[in-house]
Amino acid sequence: MGRTGVLDVPKGDDWLTVNVWTPEADSASLRPVMVWIYGGAYKLGHSGSPGYDAQRIARDGDLVVVTLNYRVGIEGFARIDGAPANRGLLDQVAALEWVRDNITAFGGDPGQVTVFGESAGAGSVASLLAMPSARGLFRRAIAQSVPGTYFSDELARDIARAIAVEAGLSPTVADLATVDPRRLTAAGEAVGANMRAYADRWGQVAPTATPFSPVVDGEVLPAPPWQAVAAGAARDVELLVGHNRDEFRLFTRIMGAAPGKPETLGLPPSALADYRAAYPELADDELAELILSDRIFRMPSLWCAENHPGRSYLYELTWPSPVLGACHGLDVPLTFGNLDGLFAAVLLDGAAPAEAELLGKELRTAWISFATTGDPGWPQYRQGEALTRIWDVPVSLAADPEAVSRRIWESLAG
Repeated sequence: MGRTGVLDVPKGDDWLTVNVWTPEADSASLRPVMVWIYGGAYKLGHSGSPGYDAQRIARDGDLVVVTLNYRVGIEGFARIDGAPANRGLLDQVAALEWVRDNITAFGGDPGQVTVFGESAGAGSVASLLAMPSARGLFRRAIAQSVPGTYFSDELARDIARAIAVEAGLSPTVADLATVDPRRLTAAGEAVGANMRAYADRWGQVAPTATPFSPVVDGEVLPAPPWQAVAAGAARDVELLVGHNRDEFRLFTRIMGAAPGKPETLGLPPSALADYRAAYPELADDELAELILSDRIFRMPSLWCAENHPGRSYLYELTWPSPVLGACHGLDVPLTFGNLDGLFAAVLLDGAAPAEAELLGKELRTAWISFATTGDPGWPQYRQGEALTRIWDVPVSLAADPEAVSRRIWESLAG
């Protein structure tokens, strides 16, 4: 696939495709397979982005890597009458079925498949754990910063209605099929840019700036992932899951999504008081950023590990990039080893320090080890211990580093 730039996108309509990387050296046995699912708030992204060039993972791990495309935005996730829910997730299942049926031709072992993804890709990985149609298609899963935005069917239909109204239509296949798809994309972008105006209707979804997420429709996705795994879904799947320390900073500093005052985030007064007591040194904007990091990414990632009845491992990325700290998305270039282009320009102020290369190599080694053996190199997650790999220079192991936030959110659930 041609790669002309970070924002390079597929041309035409034939883009539900996969890319496959295989090591050049012959092997007498089939190799483990890693299947990447990109992020992008469920509204943008594609597998041909230069940042997802997987040659280093394939070479360093002596394994096969597949990256896939799936529908995003209105086509992939809007709840439209007359169309199945979660079409983007169903695209991912179709790609995994392709891997099962065809990967031996590329030297891959269909019985040794690991799905991995970040942000919306991690939310997709978590969804696949819960989906009956994905059962048996992968053995292991790596979820990097799971977003907790799983829409109820009622909420998803209301959001789709708002997008359709923006385009002067109704949220049905028959109506939406009559217009240029670019008009629908523009309507989705307009609603996404004005999410806070819907706070009274959409609650905690409003600060996320995306009107698209997997829909708990009861059929394609029967329940939110942490509830599904607690009930036994994906019991036999080994899980590696984690988050970054400063997740929401990417949105507040680069994308201009100011978090607002903590009092505007919808927390009960008792929970907000607990946050203020735990972090008295933080200014309002810093505390709001921390709360949103917890709510949207860090706690959902932790819940997946806590509720998974099978073997699971937990990590936290705390290494601070020179510009935005351990922000959302920092783990992607570390995972792939692509430390130039947009990453260097935005997060590393133009040049990747030696620490980034070192940390990326260690992280990549752990991911490869997990995909190959089921063991990333640190102890399993267990209730009461919450042993967590801390990705910094040097790497370390910590017991329950998110204990304060976890207790606050447990009190909200209880």
